[in-house]
Amino acid sequence: MKSKLVGLFALMSHFLLAHDGSIKGAIYDANSNLPLQGASVILKDIGKGTSSGIFGIYEFNDVPAGNYIILISFIGYASIEIQTDVKENETTVLSSYLISGTLELSEIIVQSDEQNSLITISRLDLALKPIRTSQDLLRSVPGLFIAQHAGGGKAEQIFLRGFDIDHGTDINLSVDGMPVNMVSHAHGQGYSDLHFVIPETAEKLNFGKGPYDARFGNFSTAGYADFQTLNSLDQSSFKFEAGAFDSYRSVLMLDLLGDRAKSKKQGAYMASEYSFTNGYFESPQNFTRLNLFGKYRGILDEDKILSVSLSTFQSKWDASGQIPERAVQAGLNRFGSIDPTEGGSTGRSNLNIELLKNLPGDALLRHRAYYINYDFELYSNFTFFLHDNVNGDQIRQKEGRQIFGYSGSYHKNILVRNSLFRTEAGGGLRYDVVEGAELSRTKSRRMTIAEIKNGDIGETNAFAYLDGILEFSSQFNINAGLRYDQFLFDYTDNLDTLFSRKAVAKGTLSQKLNFQYTVSPQVQYYIKTGISFHSNDTRVVVAQDGKAILPKAYGADIGSVFKPHPRIVFNTAAWILDLDQEFVYVGDEGIVEPSGKTRRYGLDLSGRFQVASWLYADIDVNFSKPRSRENPEGENYIPLAPIATSIGGLTFKMKSDISGSMRYRYLSNRPANENYSIIAKGYNIVDIVLRYSKVKYDVMISAENLFNQEWSEAQFDTESRLRNEADPVSEIHFTPGTPLFVKASMSYKF
Repeated sequence: MKSKLVGLFALMSHFLLAHDGSIKGAIYDANSNLPLQGASVILKDIGKGTSSGIFGIYEFNDVPAGNYIILISFIGYASIEIQTDVKENETTVLSSYLISGTLELSEIIVQSDEQNSLITISRLDLALKPIRTSQDLLRSVPGLFIAQHAGGGKAEQIFLRGFDIDHGTDINLSVDGMPVNMVSHAHGQGYSDLHFVIPETAEKLNFGKGPYDARFGNFSTAGYADFQTLNSLDQSSFKFEAGAFDSYRSVLMLDLLGDRAKSKKQGAYMASEYSFTNGYFESPQNFTRLNLFGKYRGILDEDKILSVSLSTFQSKWDASGQIPERAVQAGLNRFGSIDPTEGGSTGRSNLNIELLKNLPGDALLRHRAYYINYDFELYSNFTFFLHDNVNGDQIRQKEGRQIFGYSGSYHKNILVRNSLFRTEAGGGLRYDVVEGAELSRTKSRRMTIAEIKNGDIGETNAFAYLDGILEFSSQFNINAGLRYDQFLFDYTDNLDTLFSRKAVAKGTLSQKLNFQYTVSPQVQYYIKTGISFHSNDTRVVVAQDGKAILPKAYGADIGSVFKPHPRIVFNTAAWILDLDQEFVYVGDEGIVEPSGKTRRYGLDLSGRFQVASWLYADIDVNFSKPRSRENPEGENYIPLAPIATSIGGLTFKMKSDISGSMRYRYLSNRPANENYSIIAKGYNIVDIVLRYSKVKYDVMISAENLFNQEWSEAQFDTESRLRNEADPVSEIHFTPGTPLFVKASMSYKF
């Protein structure tokens, strides 16, 4: 008995009086000296893995004394190995600087501490497929499709995971943590216009599918995407592009502080973009857009990071609008128009400030404040002469908006023996002030016939969340999150003198629970479950006295990240998502129609392959079955919801400074109405890019729709009447997709 007590005491002493050491390091970009977040760090000798945090810092605790090799890798940079000694009861401090390098898929590690299994996939994509247009920002999300149907200036229609998301109803979009979605928008709930981002300034994408992240609230039902802009420039540059259909674009990017500031871990730059095109329609689109962007980011006092960005953009355009199939059959050119006076203008200015502070005890405090000034005016004609056979059915949707926002979060890592508990607590406030949210009937964009709706909107969203990841070992972790959102909807009807200001308040609670098991640096499994929501328009909320205004979405994923070969990475996920209420926006009437409970389930497959040192291949295949849960079988299809999609291609980077890609995007046929009697036709489009790069200049040529396929980009089942028709007809109305479009560009670096 005595010997057993001695043994037990010795075992307890081993755990309580261990003399292991630790490693604490920081990783920086060798050019800018700014920290690199998300770099993979592997302690090769014992198989431990982690990633660098916001300050570029990583840490290994409870490391037995000895000599170790540390492998540090980050997509887009050359990997390095470091030899270091760990001594008992001491912390080894390291600093590492990574230089830009070629991508080697063999160096990519399946990370045990990355709750978002798509991080590796999205980083690979951005490294291999440089973003060239604003539309490419969205297309960089695996499985996401878009459609443009208003002359290039309107926000794109989005499709993801069995959703026709319209312009953003079921995906939460942000840039540098600043919201893109517009609540209670004049054109549609969640309207998301990313055109204020200059594509060349986009650096990273943080993306997740499903309602599983506590940091994202409203609209995060199908998923979220947070785009990160560059923190600094390697060098200044000027780009000029010219293409078919009178298309021109120029981009100027200037490094403002130079190498001396970079040595002090400071960086600042400005970028400008000007675009013009007449488009491929018979009626010139006269599209123009001007973007200005400036950003400063620097480390202050070694424990603070300050980021400040300012941006503004203005855009105006004419649009040919959608045309009915019967008009084409009667002889109208596919690129013609029923009402060539459609179009609009929009603008957005942003101020975004972020302050990060490292606190003692491995803690971090983040503050973000932003201000947005926004204006929007859109002229559309969906039904032609259905309601007014003299003046036509053209409408104007217009608003002016200001958004004030703040968010803060506290991050703390707590070491409980051999387990790490990573916690994040946050909260914030967003306040939208909309003046003159208007829907009017107009003629030829010159005459206002009647105002249908005009009101002032105030919408407040206060939120708080708690998120924690408990790492039981280097292989298994659990993520639990809880989020509460409180809304105040406020509306004043400017057309009703008897209508007093009315407000409605409502709150909702969202829970998340996710599991992740990393079998090895090659295999990872995960299960995700969560609840989120999308809000209804304020004008509908007050009219319904707050009923069914924050319907919930319930989702679950089960999947894996699998690296069967050093040069192959797969991601697979089977998923299901139920919505308590689906919203359909009827723009011509200015109303939101609830369409009942829905269910979607499907399968997502992604593969990334390094065929050779210079050749890469990628493929995304997505299947979904979207259905109404309240309509009878055969009448329960969800109009325009995608059933099967696929995106993929080949990318090459030669040592001879030549690179390029050939890519396809496939969308299958899908129902355009509830009983599938009307079909929205699918398409398969191929694009190519060729580039020749030198130290001081780049030359690029691209061709969209290489084989000049005839296809429809946007399609709707709409009831309309043409001028000479006695009765209305319900059928497919479409916007034709681009024919073969060749574009060339040259960039000069200085």
